[in-house]
Amino acid sequence: MVSSSTALGLTVVTLLIFTGIGLWYTRGRVKSVEDLISARNSAGRRRTTATLVASVMGVWVLFSAPEAGASFGIAAVIGYAIGEAVPMYVYSRLGPRIRRLIPNGHSLTEYAHARFGTPMYVFVVVMSALYMFIFLSAELTGIAGALSLVAGVPQWQTAILVGGFVLLYTSYGGLSASMFTDTVQALLVVPLLVVALAGTLLALGGPLRVLDGITSSNPVLLDLGFVAGLQFGLALAFAILGAELINQTWWQRIYASESAETIRDGFRNATVLNGGIVFVTAFFGIIAVGNADIVTDVTSAAYNADVAFFVLLQTAFPDWLVLVVVLLALMLVMSSVDTLFTALSSLVTVDLARVTERRGRSLLVGGRLLTVVVALGAIYVSLSAQSVLRLFFLADLLGAAVAFPLVYGLYSTQLTGTGALVSSLGGLSVGLAYFPDFRSVLTSVPLVGEVLPAADPLYLLSFGGAFLVSTGFALTAARLSTSEFDLDRLASEIRRLDQPSVK
Repeated sequence: MVSSSTALGLTVVTLLIFTGIGLWYTRGRVKSVEDLISARNSAGRRRTTATLVASVMGVWVLFSAPEAGASFGIAAVIGYAIGEAVPMYVYSRLGPRIRRLIPNGHSLTEYAHARFGTPMYVFVVVMSALYMFIFLSAELTGIAGALSLVAGVPQWQTAILVGGFVLLYTSYGGLSASMFTDTVQALLVVPLLVVALAGTLLALGGPLRVLDGITSSNPVLLDLGFVAGLQFGLALAFAILGAELINQTWWQRIYASESAETIRDGFRNATVLNGGIVFVTAFFGIIAVGNADIVTDVTSAAYNADVAFFVLLQTAFPDWLVLVVVLLALMLVMSSVDTLFTALSSLVTVDLARVTERRGRSLLVGGRLLTVVVALGAIYVSLSAQSVLRLFFLADLLGAAVAFPLVYGLYSTQLTGTGALVSSLGGLSVGLAYFPDFRSVLTSVPLVGEVLPAADPLYLLSFGGAFLVSTGFALTAARLSTSEFDLDRLASEIRRLDQPSVK
């Protein structure tokens, strides 16, 4: 086991290096609120690709991805990889349209306000902010739990250190700092992941011995026709697609990219890279089942599939490999946390501008202060959270319900704000009805608990139901609508934050 002092020292050194890089790169670059939250037209194809890879790769890939592999096998691994790749491909088509319709935009919430009106706007603000806040809390929970498991570092120390250092350079440098550090992290994370995989195979006696361990332990995990694995993999595809479509992270990077061509190329590259990275990390879970003591029965008090990769590490692995993974996990969480900090800052800053009609330096200062408040809240939640996966799945459910109605408004001129809101609420209701987590809370609600259907432990009815029901409602609402929205209005109503407001 790695000593806590070694792990903590490695953590501090890594945080100091990336904080220094972020502060150095953005010194003198952030002169306005536009610079802070949009870094407009500043990223070429390579940097766009790097930030898309680093931003999506959080510490969750070492928790929930291996858990999917350990519990549901190769079918779920493939489903998880496809689920992570598809949103990137969708954005390669969607991003240029967003740039064309809303050339001076910043966030999906300002689009929701201009396209659908106040009720849907308020709903999207709550869902998107809650999604990213939950995701941020889960990232901090994950890295704190990883260092606690591997090296016995107290969770509060890790959460405060990671949150504090990342907050320092993102509150100062904004999106430019996040994207530059993402680029460096992407260049390091991919090779480290390869080293971790190669080291694992070497430590276990080679690929053939690893496969022998899996087939002798649980051969069904390598069966592509494993029904539970297929259902869980499909559920993940719905969940991740929906969640990413309401993720402010990608809207920011659409505007930070140099051109529509850069957006297409960057997101297409990320489609391949992100899908491949998730496949590899999820497959670690299958390897763990065949070569470590992994309990996949969720009803068992000894259940440990959610930390399968780290249990595998502790099975007589050399310290150097454990240190590689600690470093990998830390960079993964930094790349996601700084992205989420800047995305939340963008949301609250744009909405602060709408509410207060402030511009200039006062808005820049307000955006930075709100980022600090959000960060402190996420650190606090991460210290009391018990399950990374439950946090992620709740965030995914919110996205699955809202995603299609929100994005459909970029194409349909007939979908109204009321239609979009009713569709989203309908999808969310269905998703919650089948959602297995927090079941005791739902069943305790008077009248509601009596009519709830049985929960789906594989999440397909929950995530798939939320996405498909909201989609069906939105298509129907648009077809029945007699009103028509001029999409060209979006360009005139959504303005840069350094321009005076129009009365």
